[in-house]
Parts: sequence; structure tokens; C-alpha cells
Amino acid sequence: SSTLLDDRRNAVRALKSLSKKYRLEVGIQAMEHLIHVLQTDRSDSEIIGYALDTLYNIISNDEEEEVEENSTRQSEDLGSQFTEIFIKQPENVTLLLSLLEEFDFHVRWPGVKLLTSLLKQLGPQVQQIILVSPMGVSRLMDLLADSREVIRNDGVLLLQALTRSNGAIQKIVAFENAFERLLDIITEEGNSDGGIVVEDCLILLQNLLKNNNSNQNFFKEGSYIQRMKPWFHVGDENSGWSAQKVTNLHVMLQLVRVLVSPTNPPGATSSCQKAMFQCGLLQQLCTILMATGVPADILTETINTVSEVIRGYQVNQDYFASVNAPSNPPRPAIVVLLMSMVNERQPFVLRCAVLYCFQCFLYKNQKGQGEIVSTLLPSTIDATGNSVSAGQLLCGGLFSTDSLSNWCAAVALAHALQENATQKEQLLRVQLATSIGNPPVSLLQQCTNILSQGSKIQTRVGLLMLLCTWLSNCPIAVTHFLHNSANVPFLTGQIAENLGEEEQLVQGLCALLLGISIYFNDNSLESYMKEKLKQLIEKRIGKENFIEKLGFISKHELYSRASQKPQPNFPSPEYMIFDHEFTKLVKELEGVITKAIYKSSEEDKKEEEVKKTLEQHDSIVTHYKNMIREQDLQLEELKQQISTLKCQNEQLQTAVTQQVSQIQQHKDQYNLLKVQLGKDNQHQGSYSDGTQVNGVQPEEVGRLREEIEELKSNQELLQSQLAEKDSLIENLKSSQASPGTNEQSSAPASARDSEQIAELKQELATLKSQLNSQSVEISRLQTEKQELLRKTETFAKSAPAPGESEAGTTAKTTDVEGRLSALLQETKEL
Repeated sequence: SSTLLDDRRNAVRALKSLSKKYRLEVGIQAMEHLIHVLQTDRSDSEIIGYALDTLYNIISNDEEEEVEENSTRQSEDLGSQFTEIFIKQPENVTLLLSLLEEFDFHVRWPGVKLLTSLLKQLGPQVQQIILVSPMGVSRLMDLLADSREVIRNDGVLLLQALTRSNGAIQKIVAFENAFERLLDIITEEGNSDGGIVVEDCLILLQNLLKNNNSNQNFFKEGSYIQRMKPWFHVGDENSGWSAQKVTNLHVMLQLVRVLVSPTNPPGATSSCQKAMFQCGLLQQLCTILMATGVPADILTETINTVSEVIRGYQVNQDYFASVNAPSNPPRPAIVVLLMSMVNERQPFVLRCAVLYCFQCFLYKNQKGQGEIVSTLLPSTIDATGNSVSAGQLLCGGLFSTDSLSNWCAAVALAHALQENATQKEQLLRVQLATSIGNPPVSLLQQCTNILSQGSKIQTRVGLLMLLCTWLSNCPIAVTHFLHNSANVPFLTGQIAENLGEEEQLVQGLCALLLGISIYFNDNSLESYMKEKLKQLIEKRIGKENFIEKLGFISKHELYSRASQKPQPNFPSPEYMIFDHEFTKLVKELEGVITKAIYKSSEEDKKEEEVKKTLEQHDSIVTHYKNMIREQDLQLEELKQQISTLKCQNEQLQTAVTQQVSQIQQHKDQYNLLKVQLGKDNQHQGSYSDGTQVNGVQPEEVGRLREEIEELKSNQELLQSQLAEKDSLIENLKSSQASPGTNEQSSAPASARDSEQIAELKQELATLKSQLNSQSVEISRLQTEKQELLRKTETFAKSAPAPGESEAGTTAKTTDVEGRLSALLQETKEL
């Protein structure tokens, strides 16, 4: 509390040196004073640095000297108590945030360490204070941009503590461009070859993305998945696997899995899976999968990662099916992985990973399921035995002496049948050659044979799970199973016995299998109809006892563990009992089997009837659905037609509008011309009579021309006729004058001549009448011409101005006169 700054600085320095050894004393007596120093002496960076260091020593539990467990626990309690005292006043945390804005290394670095320590001690409370303080998170984000690596690296650790289990802060940090900055740091540090800084950045990225759908979406939308691909460029050299590189790659693979985890919403997962395929990340992971010299734990985690990248996404599953191992001859990756799964010398975790990979490959992948089952069918098995197929490996595993291989192969095969009735029926065709000389046995029969031989529990559980999956929802398989008369007595015998705890699970599974044989029974076998099987249970086991045994499955301690996650994750082989998908099947069937056992035959019949009516209803509904689909298509077509017609209509409307405007323009022009013409008429008012005559004259002249032309043609016709008659008369004359015609021949000839003469006379008369009429017409035309000439002269006198029209009229008149004179000449000649 000295007034001199130097004295205060020395005092704080002394407290700092005491604070590590005497945490309790310094903390109790000095904390208040130290906070006061932070508030009042901000101008002196040295004293602030000492004060922050001292507070860090009091609050932090990073004591290397303390080895004893007891003292460690005490120090942890001390740290959390002092943290509580410090954050009781929220403004202390705000003050600390404001000090982080100081660029001075001696202030910023201890400030970062102190805040990190507070977050480690009482994370949620400190997070809440930072969240409500203005620009709190943004100030901390600036630490990532600090050029001094120590502060930047400690800033990453601070953000790790800040973002742990707090969705709101995770979102703010992500939107403050954290992804970009962290990925830049990882690239700068050399990706997987980088040091511990890379690991810290990756852990921070995990914090931001794990179980945070909005951040995952933001990461994908920001195209950051593409930037993950270079992380997995692993060289071929076997030497380059340092412990840090292995750790880095491990966290990188986990980060990929965070984005495609089966617990994420399906839509988000599939969009990330799509992005990973498109940017080549899946291809890169498959390269590591098939590479040599990869450490076992990296290989295992890579298999798990590939599993989740392909799970339920058809494109990725198809790609994975096409991947080949670089062997000679090349083998499919699936076959190579299955070899590891059924090989008892391989590490347990690796075998679990391969099983998970196979399950993910077949998840919602009917095409893949078909391909696996087809490798077991007689038509596709390679007789030469050169190449081993997936089906052969699974069969080998199913009947090997290793119980773990039996279980894995049974579960893998069950996944090839999951929700796929077609493959369940196909698998019934599989025949196995047991030993030389003996007839082949069906796969179904061989499974039940092994069951009855009393093998290890793990083997029997695996086979029972396979059989339950196979028979559920497949009446044909149930019929095949019941067809073997030894199966039902074996199951009832197993269920009826009072065995130890270990065998109870097998009893439960046998009860489930028998229940499935009743529930999915189509009554096609006379001796094993639903009702008869129920009576058998009643007689041999008792319904209550049967239901109790059925309940053993879901009550088993490992059942709930397996039902949580799809990944088969077991601490050791003996825990490997249940498969995740099988637990779903048990949940689905337990209730319906219980009901089916207690139902009477009348109820069964009623149910059958109800089923039939429901099926009929379904077919009707399907029919209507199809109709609706067709109508929808028609509607779509009509909508398209309407839209095209609308477009055409709009085009036509615009055309009409344009035409209307054009017509209006023409009308306006016409009106304008009309007005102009009117003005002209007024101007020539004095010549109104003459104009009228002038207006009529061209029409009259045209008519006269037409008439003249007509007369001309008539004249020509008459002339030709006259010429003919003249020649005829000449002939007649000559024939009369010729002598030597006897009386017999002259008599009829003279009669013929007289007739011709009469005709000629008649024609002459008509010609004359035509000439007369023509002469009348000519005289009429002459008078009209005279009249026209007179009119023209009067008009010329009254209107001497328009010389052009006058000249035109005169020309026309002379033309008419010329033609008339020609006509007169022709008439005279006629």
C-alpha cells in the first residue's frame, strides 16, 4: 500500500517469489491487494506482470514438486477456493480480459495463463462471466493472431478450456473465424508432421465441432473439409512415424469422424460424406488403409474413420467396393480386411474395426448386401480356388475353431441380410460341402448343427443372432428351419432346462428364435403350425416361463451397452456378445412375440383376416397413390403448357399493343392529311366547277378507251368472217361455172349450194345489222367527244392556272380523236 510505485513493484515481486511455496498465506493476505494493483497501476506493465504471475501461482495447480497424492488433492481444493474468491466479483474477470488487450509480453502472457487456470478450476462459471462481458470472446480470439508463438500457443490452450462443453461460446468462436486461423496454423506447422501445437489446434477444432450441428454445418459450408485432405498425405517411408505424428494423425482421424458420426443428424452426416468423397478425402483415407508400414493404432482408427465416411451413403459405399489392395493379383479391399477379421493372430481392436467397416459398408446398401451373398451362391463360386471371396471368408470364419471369428462372421453375415428379404431367401440356396463322400448341407442346417453340438457361448450367441435376423420377416426361411424335425425339440429342450447364469442368455436367444418361428409362421407345414407350436410351448415350457426366458436378453448387462452405439467397441473379447443392430431387432420383436404367445387361435384367425383386409387396403391405397402420381405428372405438364401459353399470350399482347399504337399513328397521319386536303380545297374554292369536271374526266376517258378497244376487236372478228364468206362465194361461183356435171350429181349439189347461199345471205344480213349498230355507237361516241371538248374549253377558259392538267386533257382528247378517225375508216372499208 506504499505510495511510491517502485516500493509497490518491489513488494509485488517479493510476493511473487513467495507465492509458489506459500500459496495459502499469500493467497489469503495478498489477493485483494493484488487485484487493487491490477486496477490502479495499469500504466506500469512490470508491476501488472508480477501481480498476474503471483495470482497465477496462487490459483494454478501446476505444481511439479508436489508428488504425494494427498497434497495434490489439497492443492486442487486450494486452487478452486481461490478461483471462487477471485470470480465472486465478476468485474475481476472483466478486468483480466481488458488487460489481455495490452500488447506488452509481460502483461499479456501471464494474463493468458491466469485466465486459462481460472477456466480449468471453475470452467462453467468463468465461461458465463466471459460470455456476458462485452467483446469478451472476441478479445480472446485476437490471441491467435499474435506474432509471438508462445502467446499464440497458450491462446490455443486458453480457447480449449473456454470452449469445453459450452455450445454458445463454441458458436461465437467459430463465427470469429476460428476455423480459418486454426487450419492456417496447422498448415504452417507442417500438418501431421507438426509438433504439439498441431495437436492443440486439432483438440480445439474437436471442441468446436463435436455435438455442435451449427458449427459442423458452418465448417462444411465454408469448404473447410477440402482443407483436411493434405493432412493425410502420408509418405511411403517407414521411418517417419514419430510419436507426435501418430498422435496428430489419430486426432485428425477423430476430427473426420466427428463430422460423420452416426449420432449426428442424418442430413448433416450425408452432406459431409458427399463433400469428403468429392474432395478426394475418402480416396486418401483408403490409400492409408492399403499402405504398408502404417502403425497398428493408426490403421485401426483409419478403418473406423473410413467406416463412418461410407456408412449409409451409397456413392461412398460403391467407391469402397471398387477399392483394390496393391497386391498381385489385386484383391478387393473388403476381402483383405475380412482376412484380418477372421485371423485370430490379428489384434482384437483391429478385428473389431474391420467388423465395423463391413457393417457400415452394408448399412442401407442393398446392392452391397446382394454382392456379398452372391459370392456364397453356387453359380458364382470360383471352382479353381485361385481367388478367395468375401463369402468364403465369412463361411470359413463361421465354422472355424476360434469363437471370436465365429461371432464376427455370424454378425457380418447377419448384416448382409439386414432388412433385405431377397437376400434372406437367396442365402437359403447356399450349400456347404462338409466332408468327402457326404452329401452337401445347407448353410441354415449347418448353423443349427453347430448349435446343437454345444460349442462356446460366444459362438452360439453369434449363430443364434444370425438365425434370428435371417428368420425375422421371412416366412420361407422359417419354413426351411422348421422343416428340419430336430430344430424345434432342440430349442424347447434348451429353453426348458434350468441352467446356470451363463447359459441364461443362450436360453433367451433360443426363446426369441422359437418366438420368431411362431410369429412369422405362414402355417405351410402341417406338423408345425402356429397353434401346434404354442401348444408345445404350453406343454413343455409354460408360457410364463417362456416369456421370462425371453426377457433374459434385454436384462443382460452387455445388452444396454451394445444398444448405445453402432460401433462394436469392447474392452476385451469376452465382452463381445451383442451386436447393435440385433438389439434393435430384439426391441422390435420382444413385445409382438409375447402377444403372439398369449393369443388364442380365434384371435389369430381374426388377425389373419385383418391382415388380409389391410393388404387389400394397402393395394387400394397403392393404386390411388399411382393414380395421384399420374395426375401429378399430368398437372405438371398442364402447368408447363399454361406457362408456355402465358408467355405466348404476353408476346401476342405486346404485339397487339404495338399494332394498336401503329394504327393510331396512321390514323393521326390520315387526319392530318385530311385537314391539309381540306385547306387545299378551300384555297381552290373559286374553281369548284372546273375541278369537278376535271375529277370526272379521267374516268370518262378510260371508259371511252375500253369501248373503242371492244369495237376494234369486234371489227377484226367481222373482217375475218367476211374474208371466209368471200372465199366461199368465189368457190361456189367457180363450181357453178365448171361444165361436165351430170344431172344426177348436180341435183343434190345445187340443193346444197342453195342452202349455203341462204346461210350466207343470212350472215350478210347480220353483219350489216352489226355495222349499223357500230355506226350508231360511233356517232354516239362522236357526240360525247364533242361534249367533252366543249366542257374542256369552258374549263380552260375559267381556270388557266393548272396547265399540266389542261395539257393532259388535250393529249387524251387528241388520242380519242385519232382512234375515232381510224374506226371511221375501218367502217367505210367494211
